[in-house]
Amino acid sequence: MQSSGKVYQWLLNLVMLVFTLFCLMPIWLLFSSSLTDDMELVRSGYAFFPDKISFSAYQYLWNTSSEIARAYGITILTTVIGTAAGLTLTAMVAYPLSRIEMPFRNSLAFYVFFTMLFNGGLVPSYLLYTNYFDFKNTLLALIIPGLLMNGFFIILMRTFFATSIPTAIIESAYIDGAKEWKIFYRIVLPLSTPVLATVGLFYVILYWNDWFNGLIYLTDSKYYSLQNLLNRILLDIQYLQSSTQAGSQTSDLAARIPLASMRMAMAVIGVIPLLVAYPFFQKYFAKGLTVGAVKG
Repeated sequence: MQSSGKVYQWLLNLVMLVFTLFCLMPIWLLFSSSLTDDMELVRSGYAFFPDKISFSAYQYLWNTSSEIARAYGITILTTVIGTAAGLTLTAMVAYPLSRIEMPFRNSLAFYVFFTMLFNGGLVPSYLLYTNYFDFKNTLLALIIPGLLMNGFFIILMRTFFATSIPTAIIESAYIDGAKEWKIFYRIVLPLSTPVLATVGLFYVILYWNDWFNGLIYLTDSKYYSLQNLLNRILLDIQYLQSSTQAGSQTSDLAARIPLASMRMAMAVIGVIPLLVAYPFFQKYFAKGLTVGAVKG
């Protein structure tokens, strides 16, 4: 019986190893393609092990290193501020909705759910944020529109509060004289680390990968995030290579730009910070939700 259990464990480990390799294959293919010579990439396609290694894509991006560094700083700043503000507001809205005794609870929950299905559209949103709030060419344009509050995250966190926080703890806190704010910060939030980490990771990914707000609300390049800057570089290169009115010198310069491999290099630059940050969130996912919260 013990030997069969070991065999099962080895088979399970083998399946998980194969699954992990399949998950890592796209990342390796991305990195390998960014180091492949552009002509070889166009001629032979993508390969896990390039026949001809070239750093020309990274060398071209290195020429704009100062702009990329500034864009990295803006992206990190907006991601940190947006994630912290988004988590705070989401938790503060979700917790009251999880309390059965809250007045108009169902109406407010429907209002949150309604925003997941319908919105005012791009033109009204643009007029609101530019003409009334004056967010154009500001960092607030990268933080607030469409990202700061998310109905799905509120519903997710509300469900966690309602089903995973023991009612006995809240009732005992009431008996001890604790008020709502103290219960929320001292009891509910410490017990909600898994959902806070999960929603926080979602916010990090949303803010880090966002390019739409910069495209709509920014015209000053000094406020460009990393995604907006990389997208602008790519569009400039495509314009140079497709322009029929450019002179011979410009055409020769455009022909030497490694467009195919540089797409992959841009993706590598954008995804590496998320790969580095993910393990710091992962440790919270497997933790017990209310372990040690209720004393026997």
